[in-house]
Amino acid sequence: MSSLDERYDKMTAAAWILGHARGTGVPELPAAVRDKTAGECSGEEVDRIFAAGQAAGLKLYPFKAGVQVLARTRRTMGFLRSVPFETMLDVGSGRGVFLIPFMKEFPWVRVTSLDLLEKRVTFLNELADGGFGQLRALQKDICEQPFADGSFDVVTMLEVLEHIPDAGRAVKAAVRMAKRYVVVTVPSKPDDNPEHIHLLTKEKLTRMFYDAGWTRLHFDGVEGHLFLVAAAG
Repeated sequence: MSSLDERYDKMTAAAWILGHARGTGVPELPAAVRDKTAGECSGEEVDRIFAAGQAAGLKLYPFKAGVQVLARTRRTMGFLRSVPFETMLDVGSGRGVFLIPFMKEFPWVRVTSLDLLEKRVTFLNELADGGFGQLRALQKDICEQPFADGSFDVVTMLEVLEHIPDAGRAVKAAVRMAKRYVVVTVPSKPDDNPEHIHLLTKEKLTRMFYDAGWTRLHFDGVEGHLFLVAAAG
């Protein structure tokens, strides 16, 4: 195994590079690979795609291997392994810190991602185009409830609610769009992130979900964060 193989998840990186290349023309790829998904490529082709991305100066740090999975992500994944589901809405997906490992472990789940930042949505749609076909990403606001009631088995809002001015409205929208579960993580103590505009305690979250009509709540503490599973019914 080369040092690059140890440092990067080259298959996932290749998926993004393929999607990015199709959308932007960078990097230039040989005809033999440019219309494939990463999963359809041989190991040698994946190496060539990755090398082309590096040579073009693309930022590949989201695909570094060996990065420790956050405890709150492990807790969320552990819960999701315990329940059957086929569709999921992930709110505020960002760079895919949770979403990418989720899709690798649950490739059969159809995933919709929401994010307010165009660059994040573009990144995730390029990833989808290059190999993660179960994903679609949209630039929409959760508070506007952009999907019909009961559109998804699971809604995840991980490190999101503390950023939203009307967090209660976001909770109500998530509850309406979820058939079975809403999964939430938030910081449980003050920090110096200026984008964190709320400190959402167990009591505050309980009130928000009760106001939204869901009362089956399970809380846990995970390394400075609150973890919450809210269940329908």
